Amino acid sequence: MEANKPMSQKENKMGVMPIPKLLVSMSLPMVASMLVQALYNIVDSIFVSKYDQDAMTAVTLAFPAQTLLIAMGVGTGVGINALLSFNLGRKDQKGVNRAATHGIFLYIIYAVVFCILGFTLAEPFIRSQFNAKDFAEKYDVTMKTIGYGRDYLSIVMGLSFGVFFQVLFERLLQSTGKTIYAMITQGTGAIVNIFLDYALVFGHFGLPQLGVKGAAIATVIGQMVAACLGLIFNLTKNKEVSISMRGFHLHGETLRDIYKVAFPSILMQAIASVITYVLNLLIGGFSKDAVTVFGIYFKIQSFIFMPVFGFNSGMVPILAYNYGAQRKKRMLETLRLSYIIAAGIMLVGTILFWVFPEQLLSLFSENKESLDTLVLYGVPAFHYISLHFLFASFSIITISVFQALGNGLYATIVSFCRQVVILLPVAWFMAKIVKKLDCVWLSYPIAEVVSALLCAVFLVKIYRKQIAPLPE
Repeated sequence: MEANKPMSQKENKMGVMPIPKLLVSMSLPMVASMLVQALYNIVDSIFVSKYDQDAMTAVTLAFPAQTLLIAMGVGTGVGINALLSFNLGRKDQKGVNRAATHGIFLYIIYAVVFCILGFTLAEPFIRSQFNAKDFAEKYDVTMKTIGYGRDYLSIVMGLSFGVFFQVLFERLLQSTGKTIYAMITQGTGAIVNIFLDYALVFGHFGLPQLGVKGAAIATVIGQMVAACLGLIFNLTKNKEVSISMRGFHLHGETLRDIYKVAFPSILMQAIASVITYVLNLLIGGFSKDAVTVFGIYFKIQSFIFMPVFGFNSGMVPILAYNYGAQRKKRMLETLRLSYIIAAGIMLVGTILFWVFPEQLLSLFSENKESLDTLVLYGVPAFHYISLHFLFASFSIITISVFQALGNGLYATIVSFCRQVVILLPVAWFMAKIVKKLDCVWLSYPIAEVVSALLCAVFLVKIYRKQIAPLPE
């Protein structure tokens, strides 16, 4: 579809389909694909930990840098998604196409920047998370772990163009309600990852045994496959969006509108990257085994959080579309159902982390000795940190509401207070003053309670200012 042609007057399903059916139809494909992605994250870590427990520690130390990369990709995608869906609701075809083409431009810039960072700063970043005591008492293990981390991070960041364009093309599909194709791209990429992980980490099917390098190579190949599929689906199936760069020129208002929504999400996740880095340092002061447990927790946690993010992916374009179309009743019904579903998922997750922590940890142990160590640090960590799940369900949905309605400032304030004002100082106090590792884990539920309270206050303000005045 050319940018200068008027948009078809046929109503998008986001404006007419019953909300329960619409939310399920748009979200379930993303939930399924994100569950596959979460399963990949877990299987990837299982393979790495079976290869060498020190390799699992290295991947955990690389995680903050990966989080920063994902923050830029996913955060910008939120802005593109919201702007594109809003313009769809307004029947503004030029605005729709500008959102898509500016996304392509931005992700090219990101890929170049992270390629340079990956091949120059990977080793200094991993090395910075070890102290003098680590080098003095466990020099060989420390250097081996640094080498693992350098190899993994330089590949994942240096070849990050795959993940950036995977995110972009999936967001374009989500924005127009074609989530089944986004599910196929994510699912296919994750399956390729899992297969190549097994083959390249251990050297099966005639492929070389590459260990941690193999895990990183499997990751980027899976992302490239997903990106290629996403491009094909957008060109052949997504007729509501044109991604042609012919005649492209920067449009300041489009960039502003993208980042008005995207910046809070980018900042939120970038802060999380810094917080994770600092927490690795604090936890590492107790034991590097505790750092490994922290990494395992994040991998398993993703299996709980990913479905909630999947429903978010379905909810945001529905809210943005119906806000643009001035349909209050459909917006409120979407919100109510989203909160209920998210809380249900998180409740199940909390039960799993409390009832089956040893069974979950056993997936990542090489032998009984390593399992005993993981259980020692992991059971209390799983119990205490998972207390924040239910509060997080409310915050995640509410922050997405802020973003869908163009109120990025509220999302920024909530994120900043949760991470910087509460989580980090509490964790530092518990580690340096109380000097008890179990108390460090409690910083998560403490921070999440504050976050949920702030979200409730801002949600009331948004409702009164933007939703209540809309026609019934």
